[in-house]
Amino acid sequence: MAEQISFEPPRGMRDFYPEDMAWRNRVFDAFRAAGEAAGFEPYDACVVESYELLARKAGEEVGEQIYHFNDKSDRHLALRAEMTPTLARMVAQRQGTLAFPIKWTAIAQCFRYERMTKGRKREHYQWNCDIIGEESVLAEVEVLGAACDALRRMGLSNADFRVHVSSRALLSELLAASGIPAALHAQVFLALDKRGKMPDEEIAAMLRDGGVDEAGVKATFAIMDLKTLDEAAALAGAPAEGARSGVEDLRELFRLAAIAGFADCLEFDISVIRGLSYYTGIVFECFDAKREFRAIFGGGRYDNLLTTIGGAPATAVGLGFGDVVVTELLKARFGEEAPVPKKGVYVGWMFPEQRDAALALAAKLRAQGECVNLALRKAKPKQFFSRAGASSCAKAVFLGPDDVAAGQAKIKDLATREETAIAL
Repeated sequence: MAEQISFEPPRGMRDFYPEDMAWRNRVFDAFRAAGEAAGFEPYDACVVESYELLARKAGEEVGEQIYHFNDKSDRHLALRAEMTPTLARMVAQRQGTLAFPIKWTAIAQCFRYERMTKGRKREHYQWNCDIIGEESVLAEVEVLGAACDALRRMGLSNADFRVHVSSRALLSELLAASGIPAALHAQVFLALDKRGKMPDEEIAAMLRDGGVDEAGVKATFAIMDLKTLDEAAALAGAPAEGARSGVEDLRELFRLAAIAGFADCLEFDISVIRGLSYYTGIVFECFDAKREFRAIFGGGRYDNLLTTIGGAPATAVGLGFGDVVVTELLKARFGEEAPVPKKGVYVGWMFPEQRDAALALAAKLRAQGECVNLALRKAKPKQFFSRAGASSCAKAVFLGPDDVAAGQAKIKDLATREETAIAL
């Protein structure tokens, strides 16, 4: 006897029924509108990449989470786990012809084989906004401004979320000022990124295993206790002559964000590390104001990624904004059955003799730019209007024998019940 096929999707993957698509469209529409409003150009790429490209980034867990396989020609391929390496490949391919700086955006389907928790699936969509070829902090401001705009377009207010910002460059300066050699900084970043996910005792053990002495371990935790940018500046001390300091960059970020109108969404948070090893400067993570969910989005400056894959040096800033967590936040904020704005016309008919007239009316309304849901089978008036009311349409027209004979019907507003005449 054949084994019963499961009707469930593979573990961690998702189906999108029409009611799920309503939420997805709400999120995706905000992504696209915010990206377009900020001047980001859309792009896309293949979901299947070479394994070598995705596994190039050392010192992180992503390499263990990649879905990878050998194709029929024995090429080692993988499903993309994130969009940034693909973006870097595409930019490196045309680096000699692109006019920098560039502002690109994509909504990418990504796959990671990882332990599932609330807000984390093995398949998700991620909105990426990246600026490549711009050294100034204005690039961070443009990326963060677009992300905050997207959240507002979804219906959230500035009071619903907070963007926590820090700087890998500043943290390196603080570690150096505390006597921790630069050669150990990458290991410290990796350990500190686990904070909140494991006890501090285990973090300390990771630091020791990475070569940090007891004084360094103590100093590292003291750095993590810093609350304000002024405290961090005092510990870091004056930068070397001519050097660009992490403190200065962060102060410029807050100043420019105030001009752009979203400084009230930002707060300094030295604990933001970002696990990906390619980040080099300002980093950020956004959370709901009550911290009930995982990070909504995250990103930062990554100035070395293109050289890592063989391209020419180029500065870059970007963010990844997943659809899973923000959808959970929206449902919690507005309710699972949040109303979808209704639009369009539902057209139905009573007997087969009115079917052609219904089709002709639907075609006429569609040619005028109206969205029309044409009933596919006959129905009684009560049955039709019950179905129309449960649909996504705002209006309805039901054709009976008298309507066709008169060459005129009534179009009903399903919310107000008001009726107006419409010529067939």
